[in-house]
Amino acid sequence: MQQQPAMNAQPPIEPLQGVVERITYHSEESGYTIARLKAPRTRELVTIVGSFATIQAGQTLQMQGIWREHPQYGQQFQVTQYRETKPATLTGIEKYLGSGLIKGVGPVTAKRVVAHFGLETLDIIEHHIERLIEVPGIAKKRVKLIQIAWQTQKAI
Repeated sequence: MQQQPAMNAQPPIEPLQGVVERITYHSEESGYTIARLKAPRTRELVTIVGSFATIQAGQTLQMQGIWREHPQYGQQFQVTQYRETKPATLTGIEKYLGSGLIKGVGPVTAKRVVAHFGLETLDIIEHHIERLIEVPGIAKKRVKLIQIAWQTQKAI
C-alpha cells in the first residue's frame, strides 16, 4: 500500500529583494513590522511582514520567506530572514538618505547630495565624507553631524 504525501506541507521558502517604500506598522518592543516594498519587475507594491530590528523607507533588502494569503489583507511575504544591501539606483540612494536614518540628512539634502555625486554617493559618504562640503548648503559642521550619524547607523 502506497503512502499519500502530507497535505499540510509548508510552502517553499523563496527569495525576494526590493526597496522599502513605506512602513505601515513597526513595534519597537517586538520588532514586528508591516511594510510595503517595491520589488523589481512588479507594478504593485508588495506587503512584507516579519520581525525587523530596524527598518526605514529607502532601505534595500534581500529576504527569504514564504508567500501567504491573509484573509483580510491579501497576499503577503512573511520574512524569515533578511539582510540590508546598499541601494543601487539614484532614487533608492536618495530615498535611503532622506528617510531620517541619517541625522542631518532630510529629503531635500539627500536630493542635493545625490544630484551632486550620483551613484558614488554612498561611497563618498563612507570613504571621503569631507567631500560633502562640495554640495551647496552643506557646511563643515553639518558634515561632522552626518559623519557621526553615519557611523552610528553602520554600528546597528
